[in-house]
Parts: sequence; C-alpha cells; structure tokens
Amino acid sequence: MNTSSPLLAAPAPPPVPSRRRWRDALLIGGLAALVLAGLAGLAAATGWEEVMHQLRDLGPMQIGALLALSLVNYLGRGLRWHLFARRLGLTTGLRQNLRHFLGGFAMSVTPARVGELIRMRWLRRETGWPVERTAPLALVDRAADLAAMALILALALAFAASGITFALPVAMVALLAAWVATRPKLIVALVTFAYRTSGRLPRSMARARGAARSLARFSTLPVATGAMVLSLVGWAAEGYALHLLLVWMGADIGLAKAVAIFTFSTLAGGLTGAPGGLGGAEASMIALLTLEGVPLEVSVPATAIIRVTTLWFAIAIGLIVFPMAERASLKVAA
Repeated sequence: MNTSSPLLAAPAPPPVPSRRRWRDALLIGGLAALVLAGLAGLAAATGWEEVMHQLRDLGPMQIGALLALSLVNYLGRGLRWHLFARRLGLTTGLRQNLRHFLGGFAMSVTPARVGELIRMRWLRRETGWPVERTAPLALVDRAADLAAMALILALALAFAASGITFALPVAMVALLAAWVATRPKLIVALVTFAYRTSGRLPRSMARARGAARSLARFSTLPVATGAMVLSLVGWAAEGYALHLLLVWMGADIGLAKAVAIFTFSTLAGGLTGAPGGLGGAEASMIALLTLEGVPLEVSVPATAIIRVTTLWFAIAIGLIVFPMAERASLKVAA
C-alpha cells in the first residue's frame, strides 16, 4: 500500500510502443553485432589460433577475479546511490536502493544510457516522489562518475612513464562537465536564460530550476568526500582488472598505463553517445594498447574479455535484478 501523499503522486507513464521497443532492440543488437564482427575480424587478421590460445590460458580463478573487481565497482557505486538518495530525503533503505541501482544496469545499452532513468520510475511508484524531485539523483550520480574517472585518468597519466598524454584534455573536459553538473546556481541561471530566450515551457523550466536547486544538498563536505571515495575505489578496481589481465597475458605495460587506457577508453566510448559506449570504447582500447607495443593477438582478446567482465557483466546483473525491481515497485504502488 502506498502511503505517500497524493499531492506528490504522479500518473504512470504511457507504455512504450512496441514499434519503438523493436527499434531499440534492433539498434542494440546491430551495434553489438558490429562490435563482435570488428573484434572477430581483427582476431582473424592476427590468426585465430593465437587468439584462442590467449583465451585458453585464463583459468576460472582469473575470470572470477576480474568479475570480483567489477563487483567492487558496482557495489561501491550502489552504496554511493544510497548515500545520495538518503541525502535527498528519500526514506528508501539500502536493499531497496541497491535494487534500483543494479536493476538500472539492464538499460545501460540505451543511447547515452538514458534508459537508466527507469530508476526514477521505480522511485515514483514506491515513494510517490515525481521525477522532477528525484532527477537530481541521476545527474549527481553521473557527475560523480565523471569526476572520479577524470581524477583517476589524470593521476594515471602523471605516474605513467610515457605514452598517452593526449588523453589529458579528455580528463579536463570530464572534470569540467562534472563541476558544471553539480553547480546549482549555474544550472538555474542557464535554465532561466533559456526560458527568457525562448519563452516556452514555463512549467518545465520551473521544474528544472527546482531540481537544480536540490543539487546543493550533495555539495556538503561529508557527502562529497564519501561519494568521491566510493567512486574512486570502484573505477580504479576495473582499471586494475585490465592491468591484471595484461600481466596474465604476458603484456605488462605497467599499472598506470593500463588504468589510463581503461579509463580513457571508457570515457571515449561514453562521448560517442552509443549504447554502452559500444564501438568507441573497444576501438580506443585496442588502438592505445597497440601504441604501447601490445600485439593485436593480445590486445584484441584482452579488450573483448575486459568488456565482457565489465559492461556485459553489469548488463547481466541488471537483467537479473530488473524484473525484481519492477515487481517490487508495482507491489508497493498497488
């Protein structure tokens, strides 16, 4: 039974047309097929025997270690989501917030990850809070990722003996985007300017200003520090996973370079706007590993494995948790 105030309740969103669902499914499937085809083509060019040899050399314990490092990332960021939700004023518990956060991974392969806003729908059903009140959660969560990855990339480049210094501007852009996304006064000013310029959508503009002002709650030192620590640990764990994988495959390029390549490739993939960064992240990782002297017969399978144990592992978890989150939210809303 939903005991929230009816004043805060919002009507359920209209169902997604089946035609759009089919279009999205075809888009994701097409992109995934192109990535797999590209990796298969590179593997064929370098010789299938070498590629399969590298894959066979990894045992179950090593694959388990890579997945465990990814879990560190997911759970750390899930705890950060819980921290943000409580700071916003939501009364949702830890288990509930983790269910929302992990379930949203099922939508990670939507363009620009907009599908992850399904978490706002679940919150609306379970708490009665409209989307404009919970939207700051999604914004600050994305900003925290950008800030942490920018800092990790900058530090990794500083400690790397040589190499991809051209990635530093990407780190600066990501850090700037994270800073802008968490400046309530700046966002309010931009929204106000947009409204005065266009004179359109007054109610939507007012809601956007209200959502922007809510960002101030996340800028306190304890919240910002806790969120940054969780973010740094999580993303550094996945960067370390690439380092371990390269060591096991006999292509140790150093921890700093491996972390820098993983972080840069993840950011580059996100900048393309493609679902899950598909294509852009893989191409960047293979190219940068090649620049560091890693042969294609190692860089191609290494890229494929690290993407399976990070992106696709997250999607698999999301697909498992998603129906649980959907059922739980419908049960509360009933």
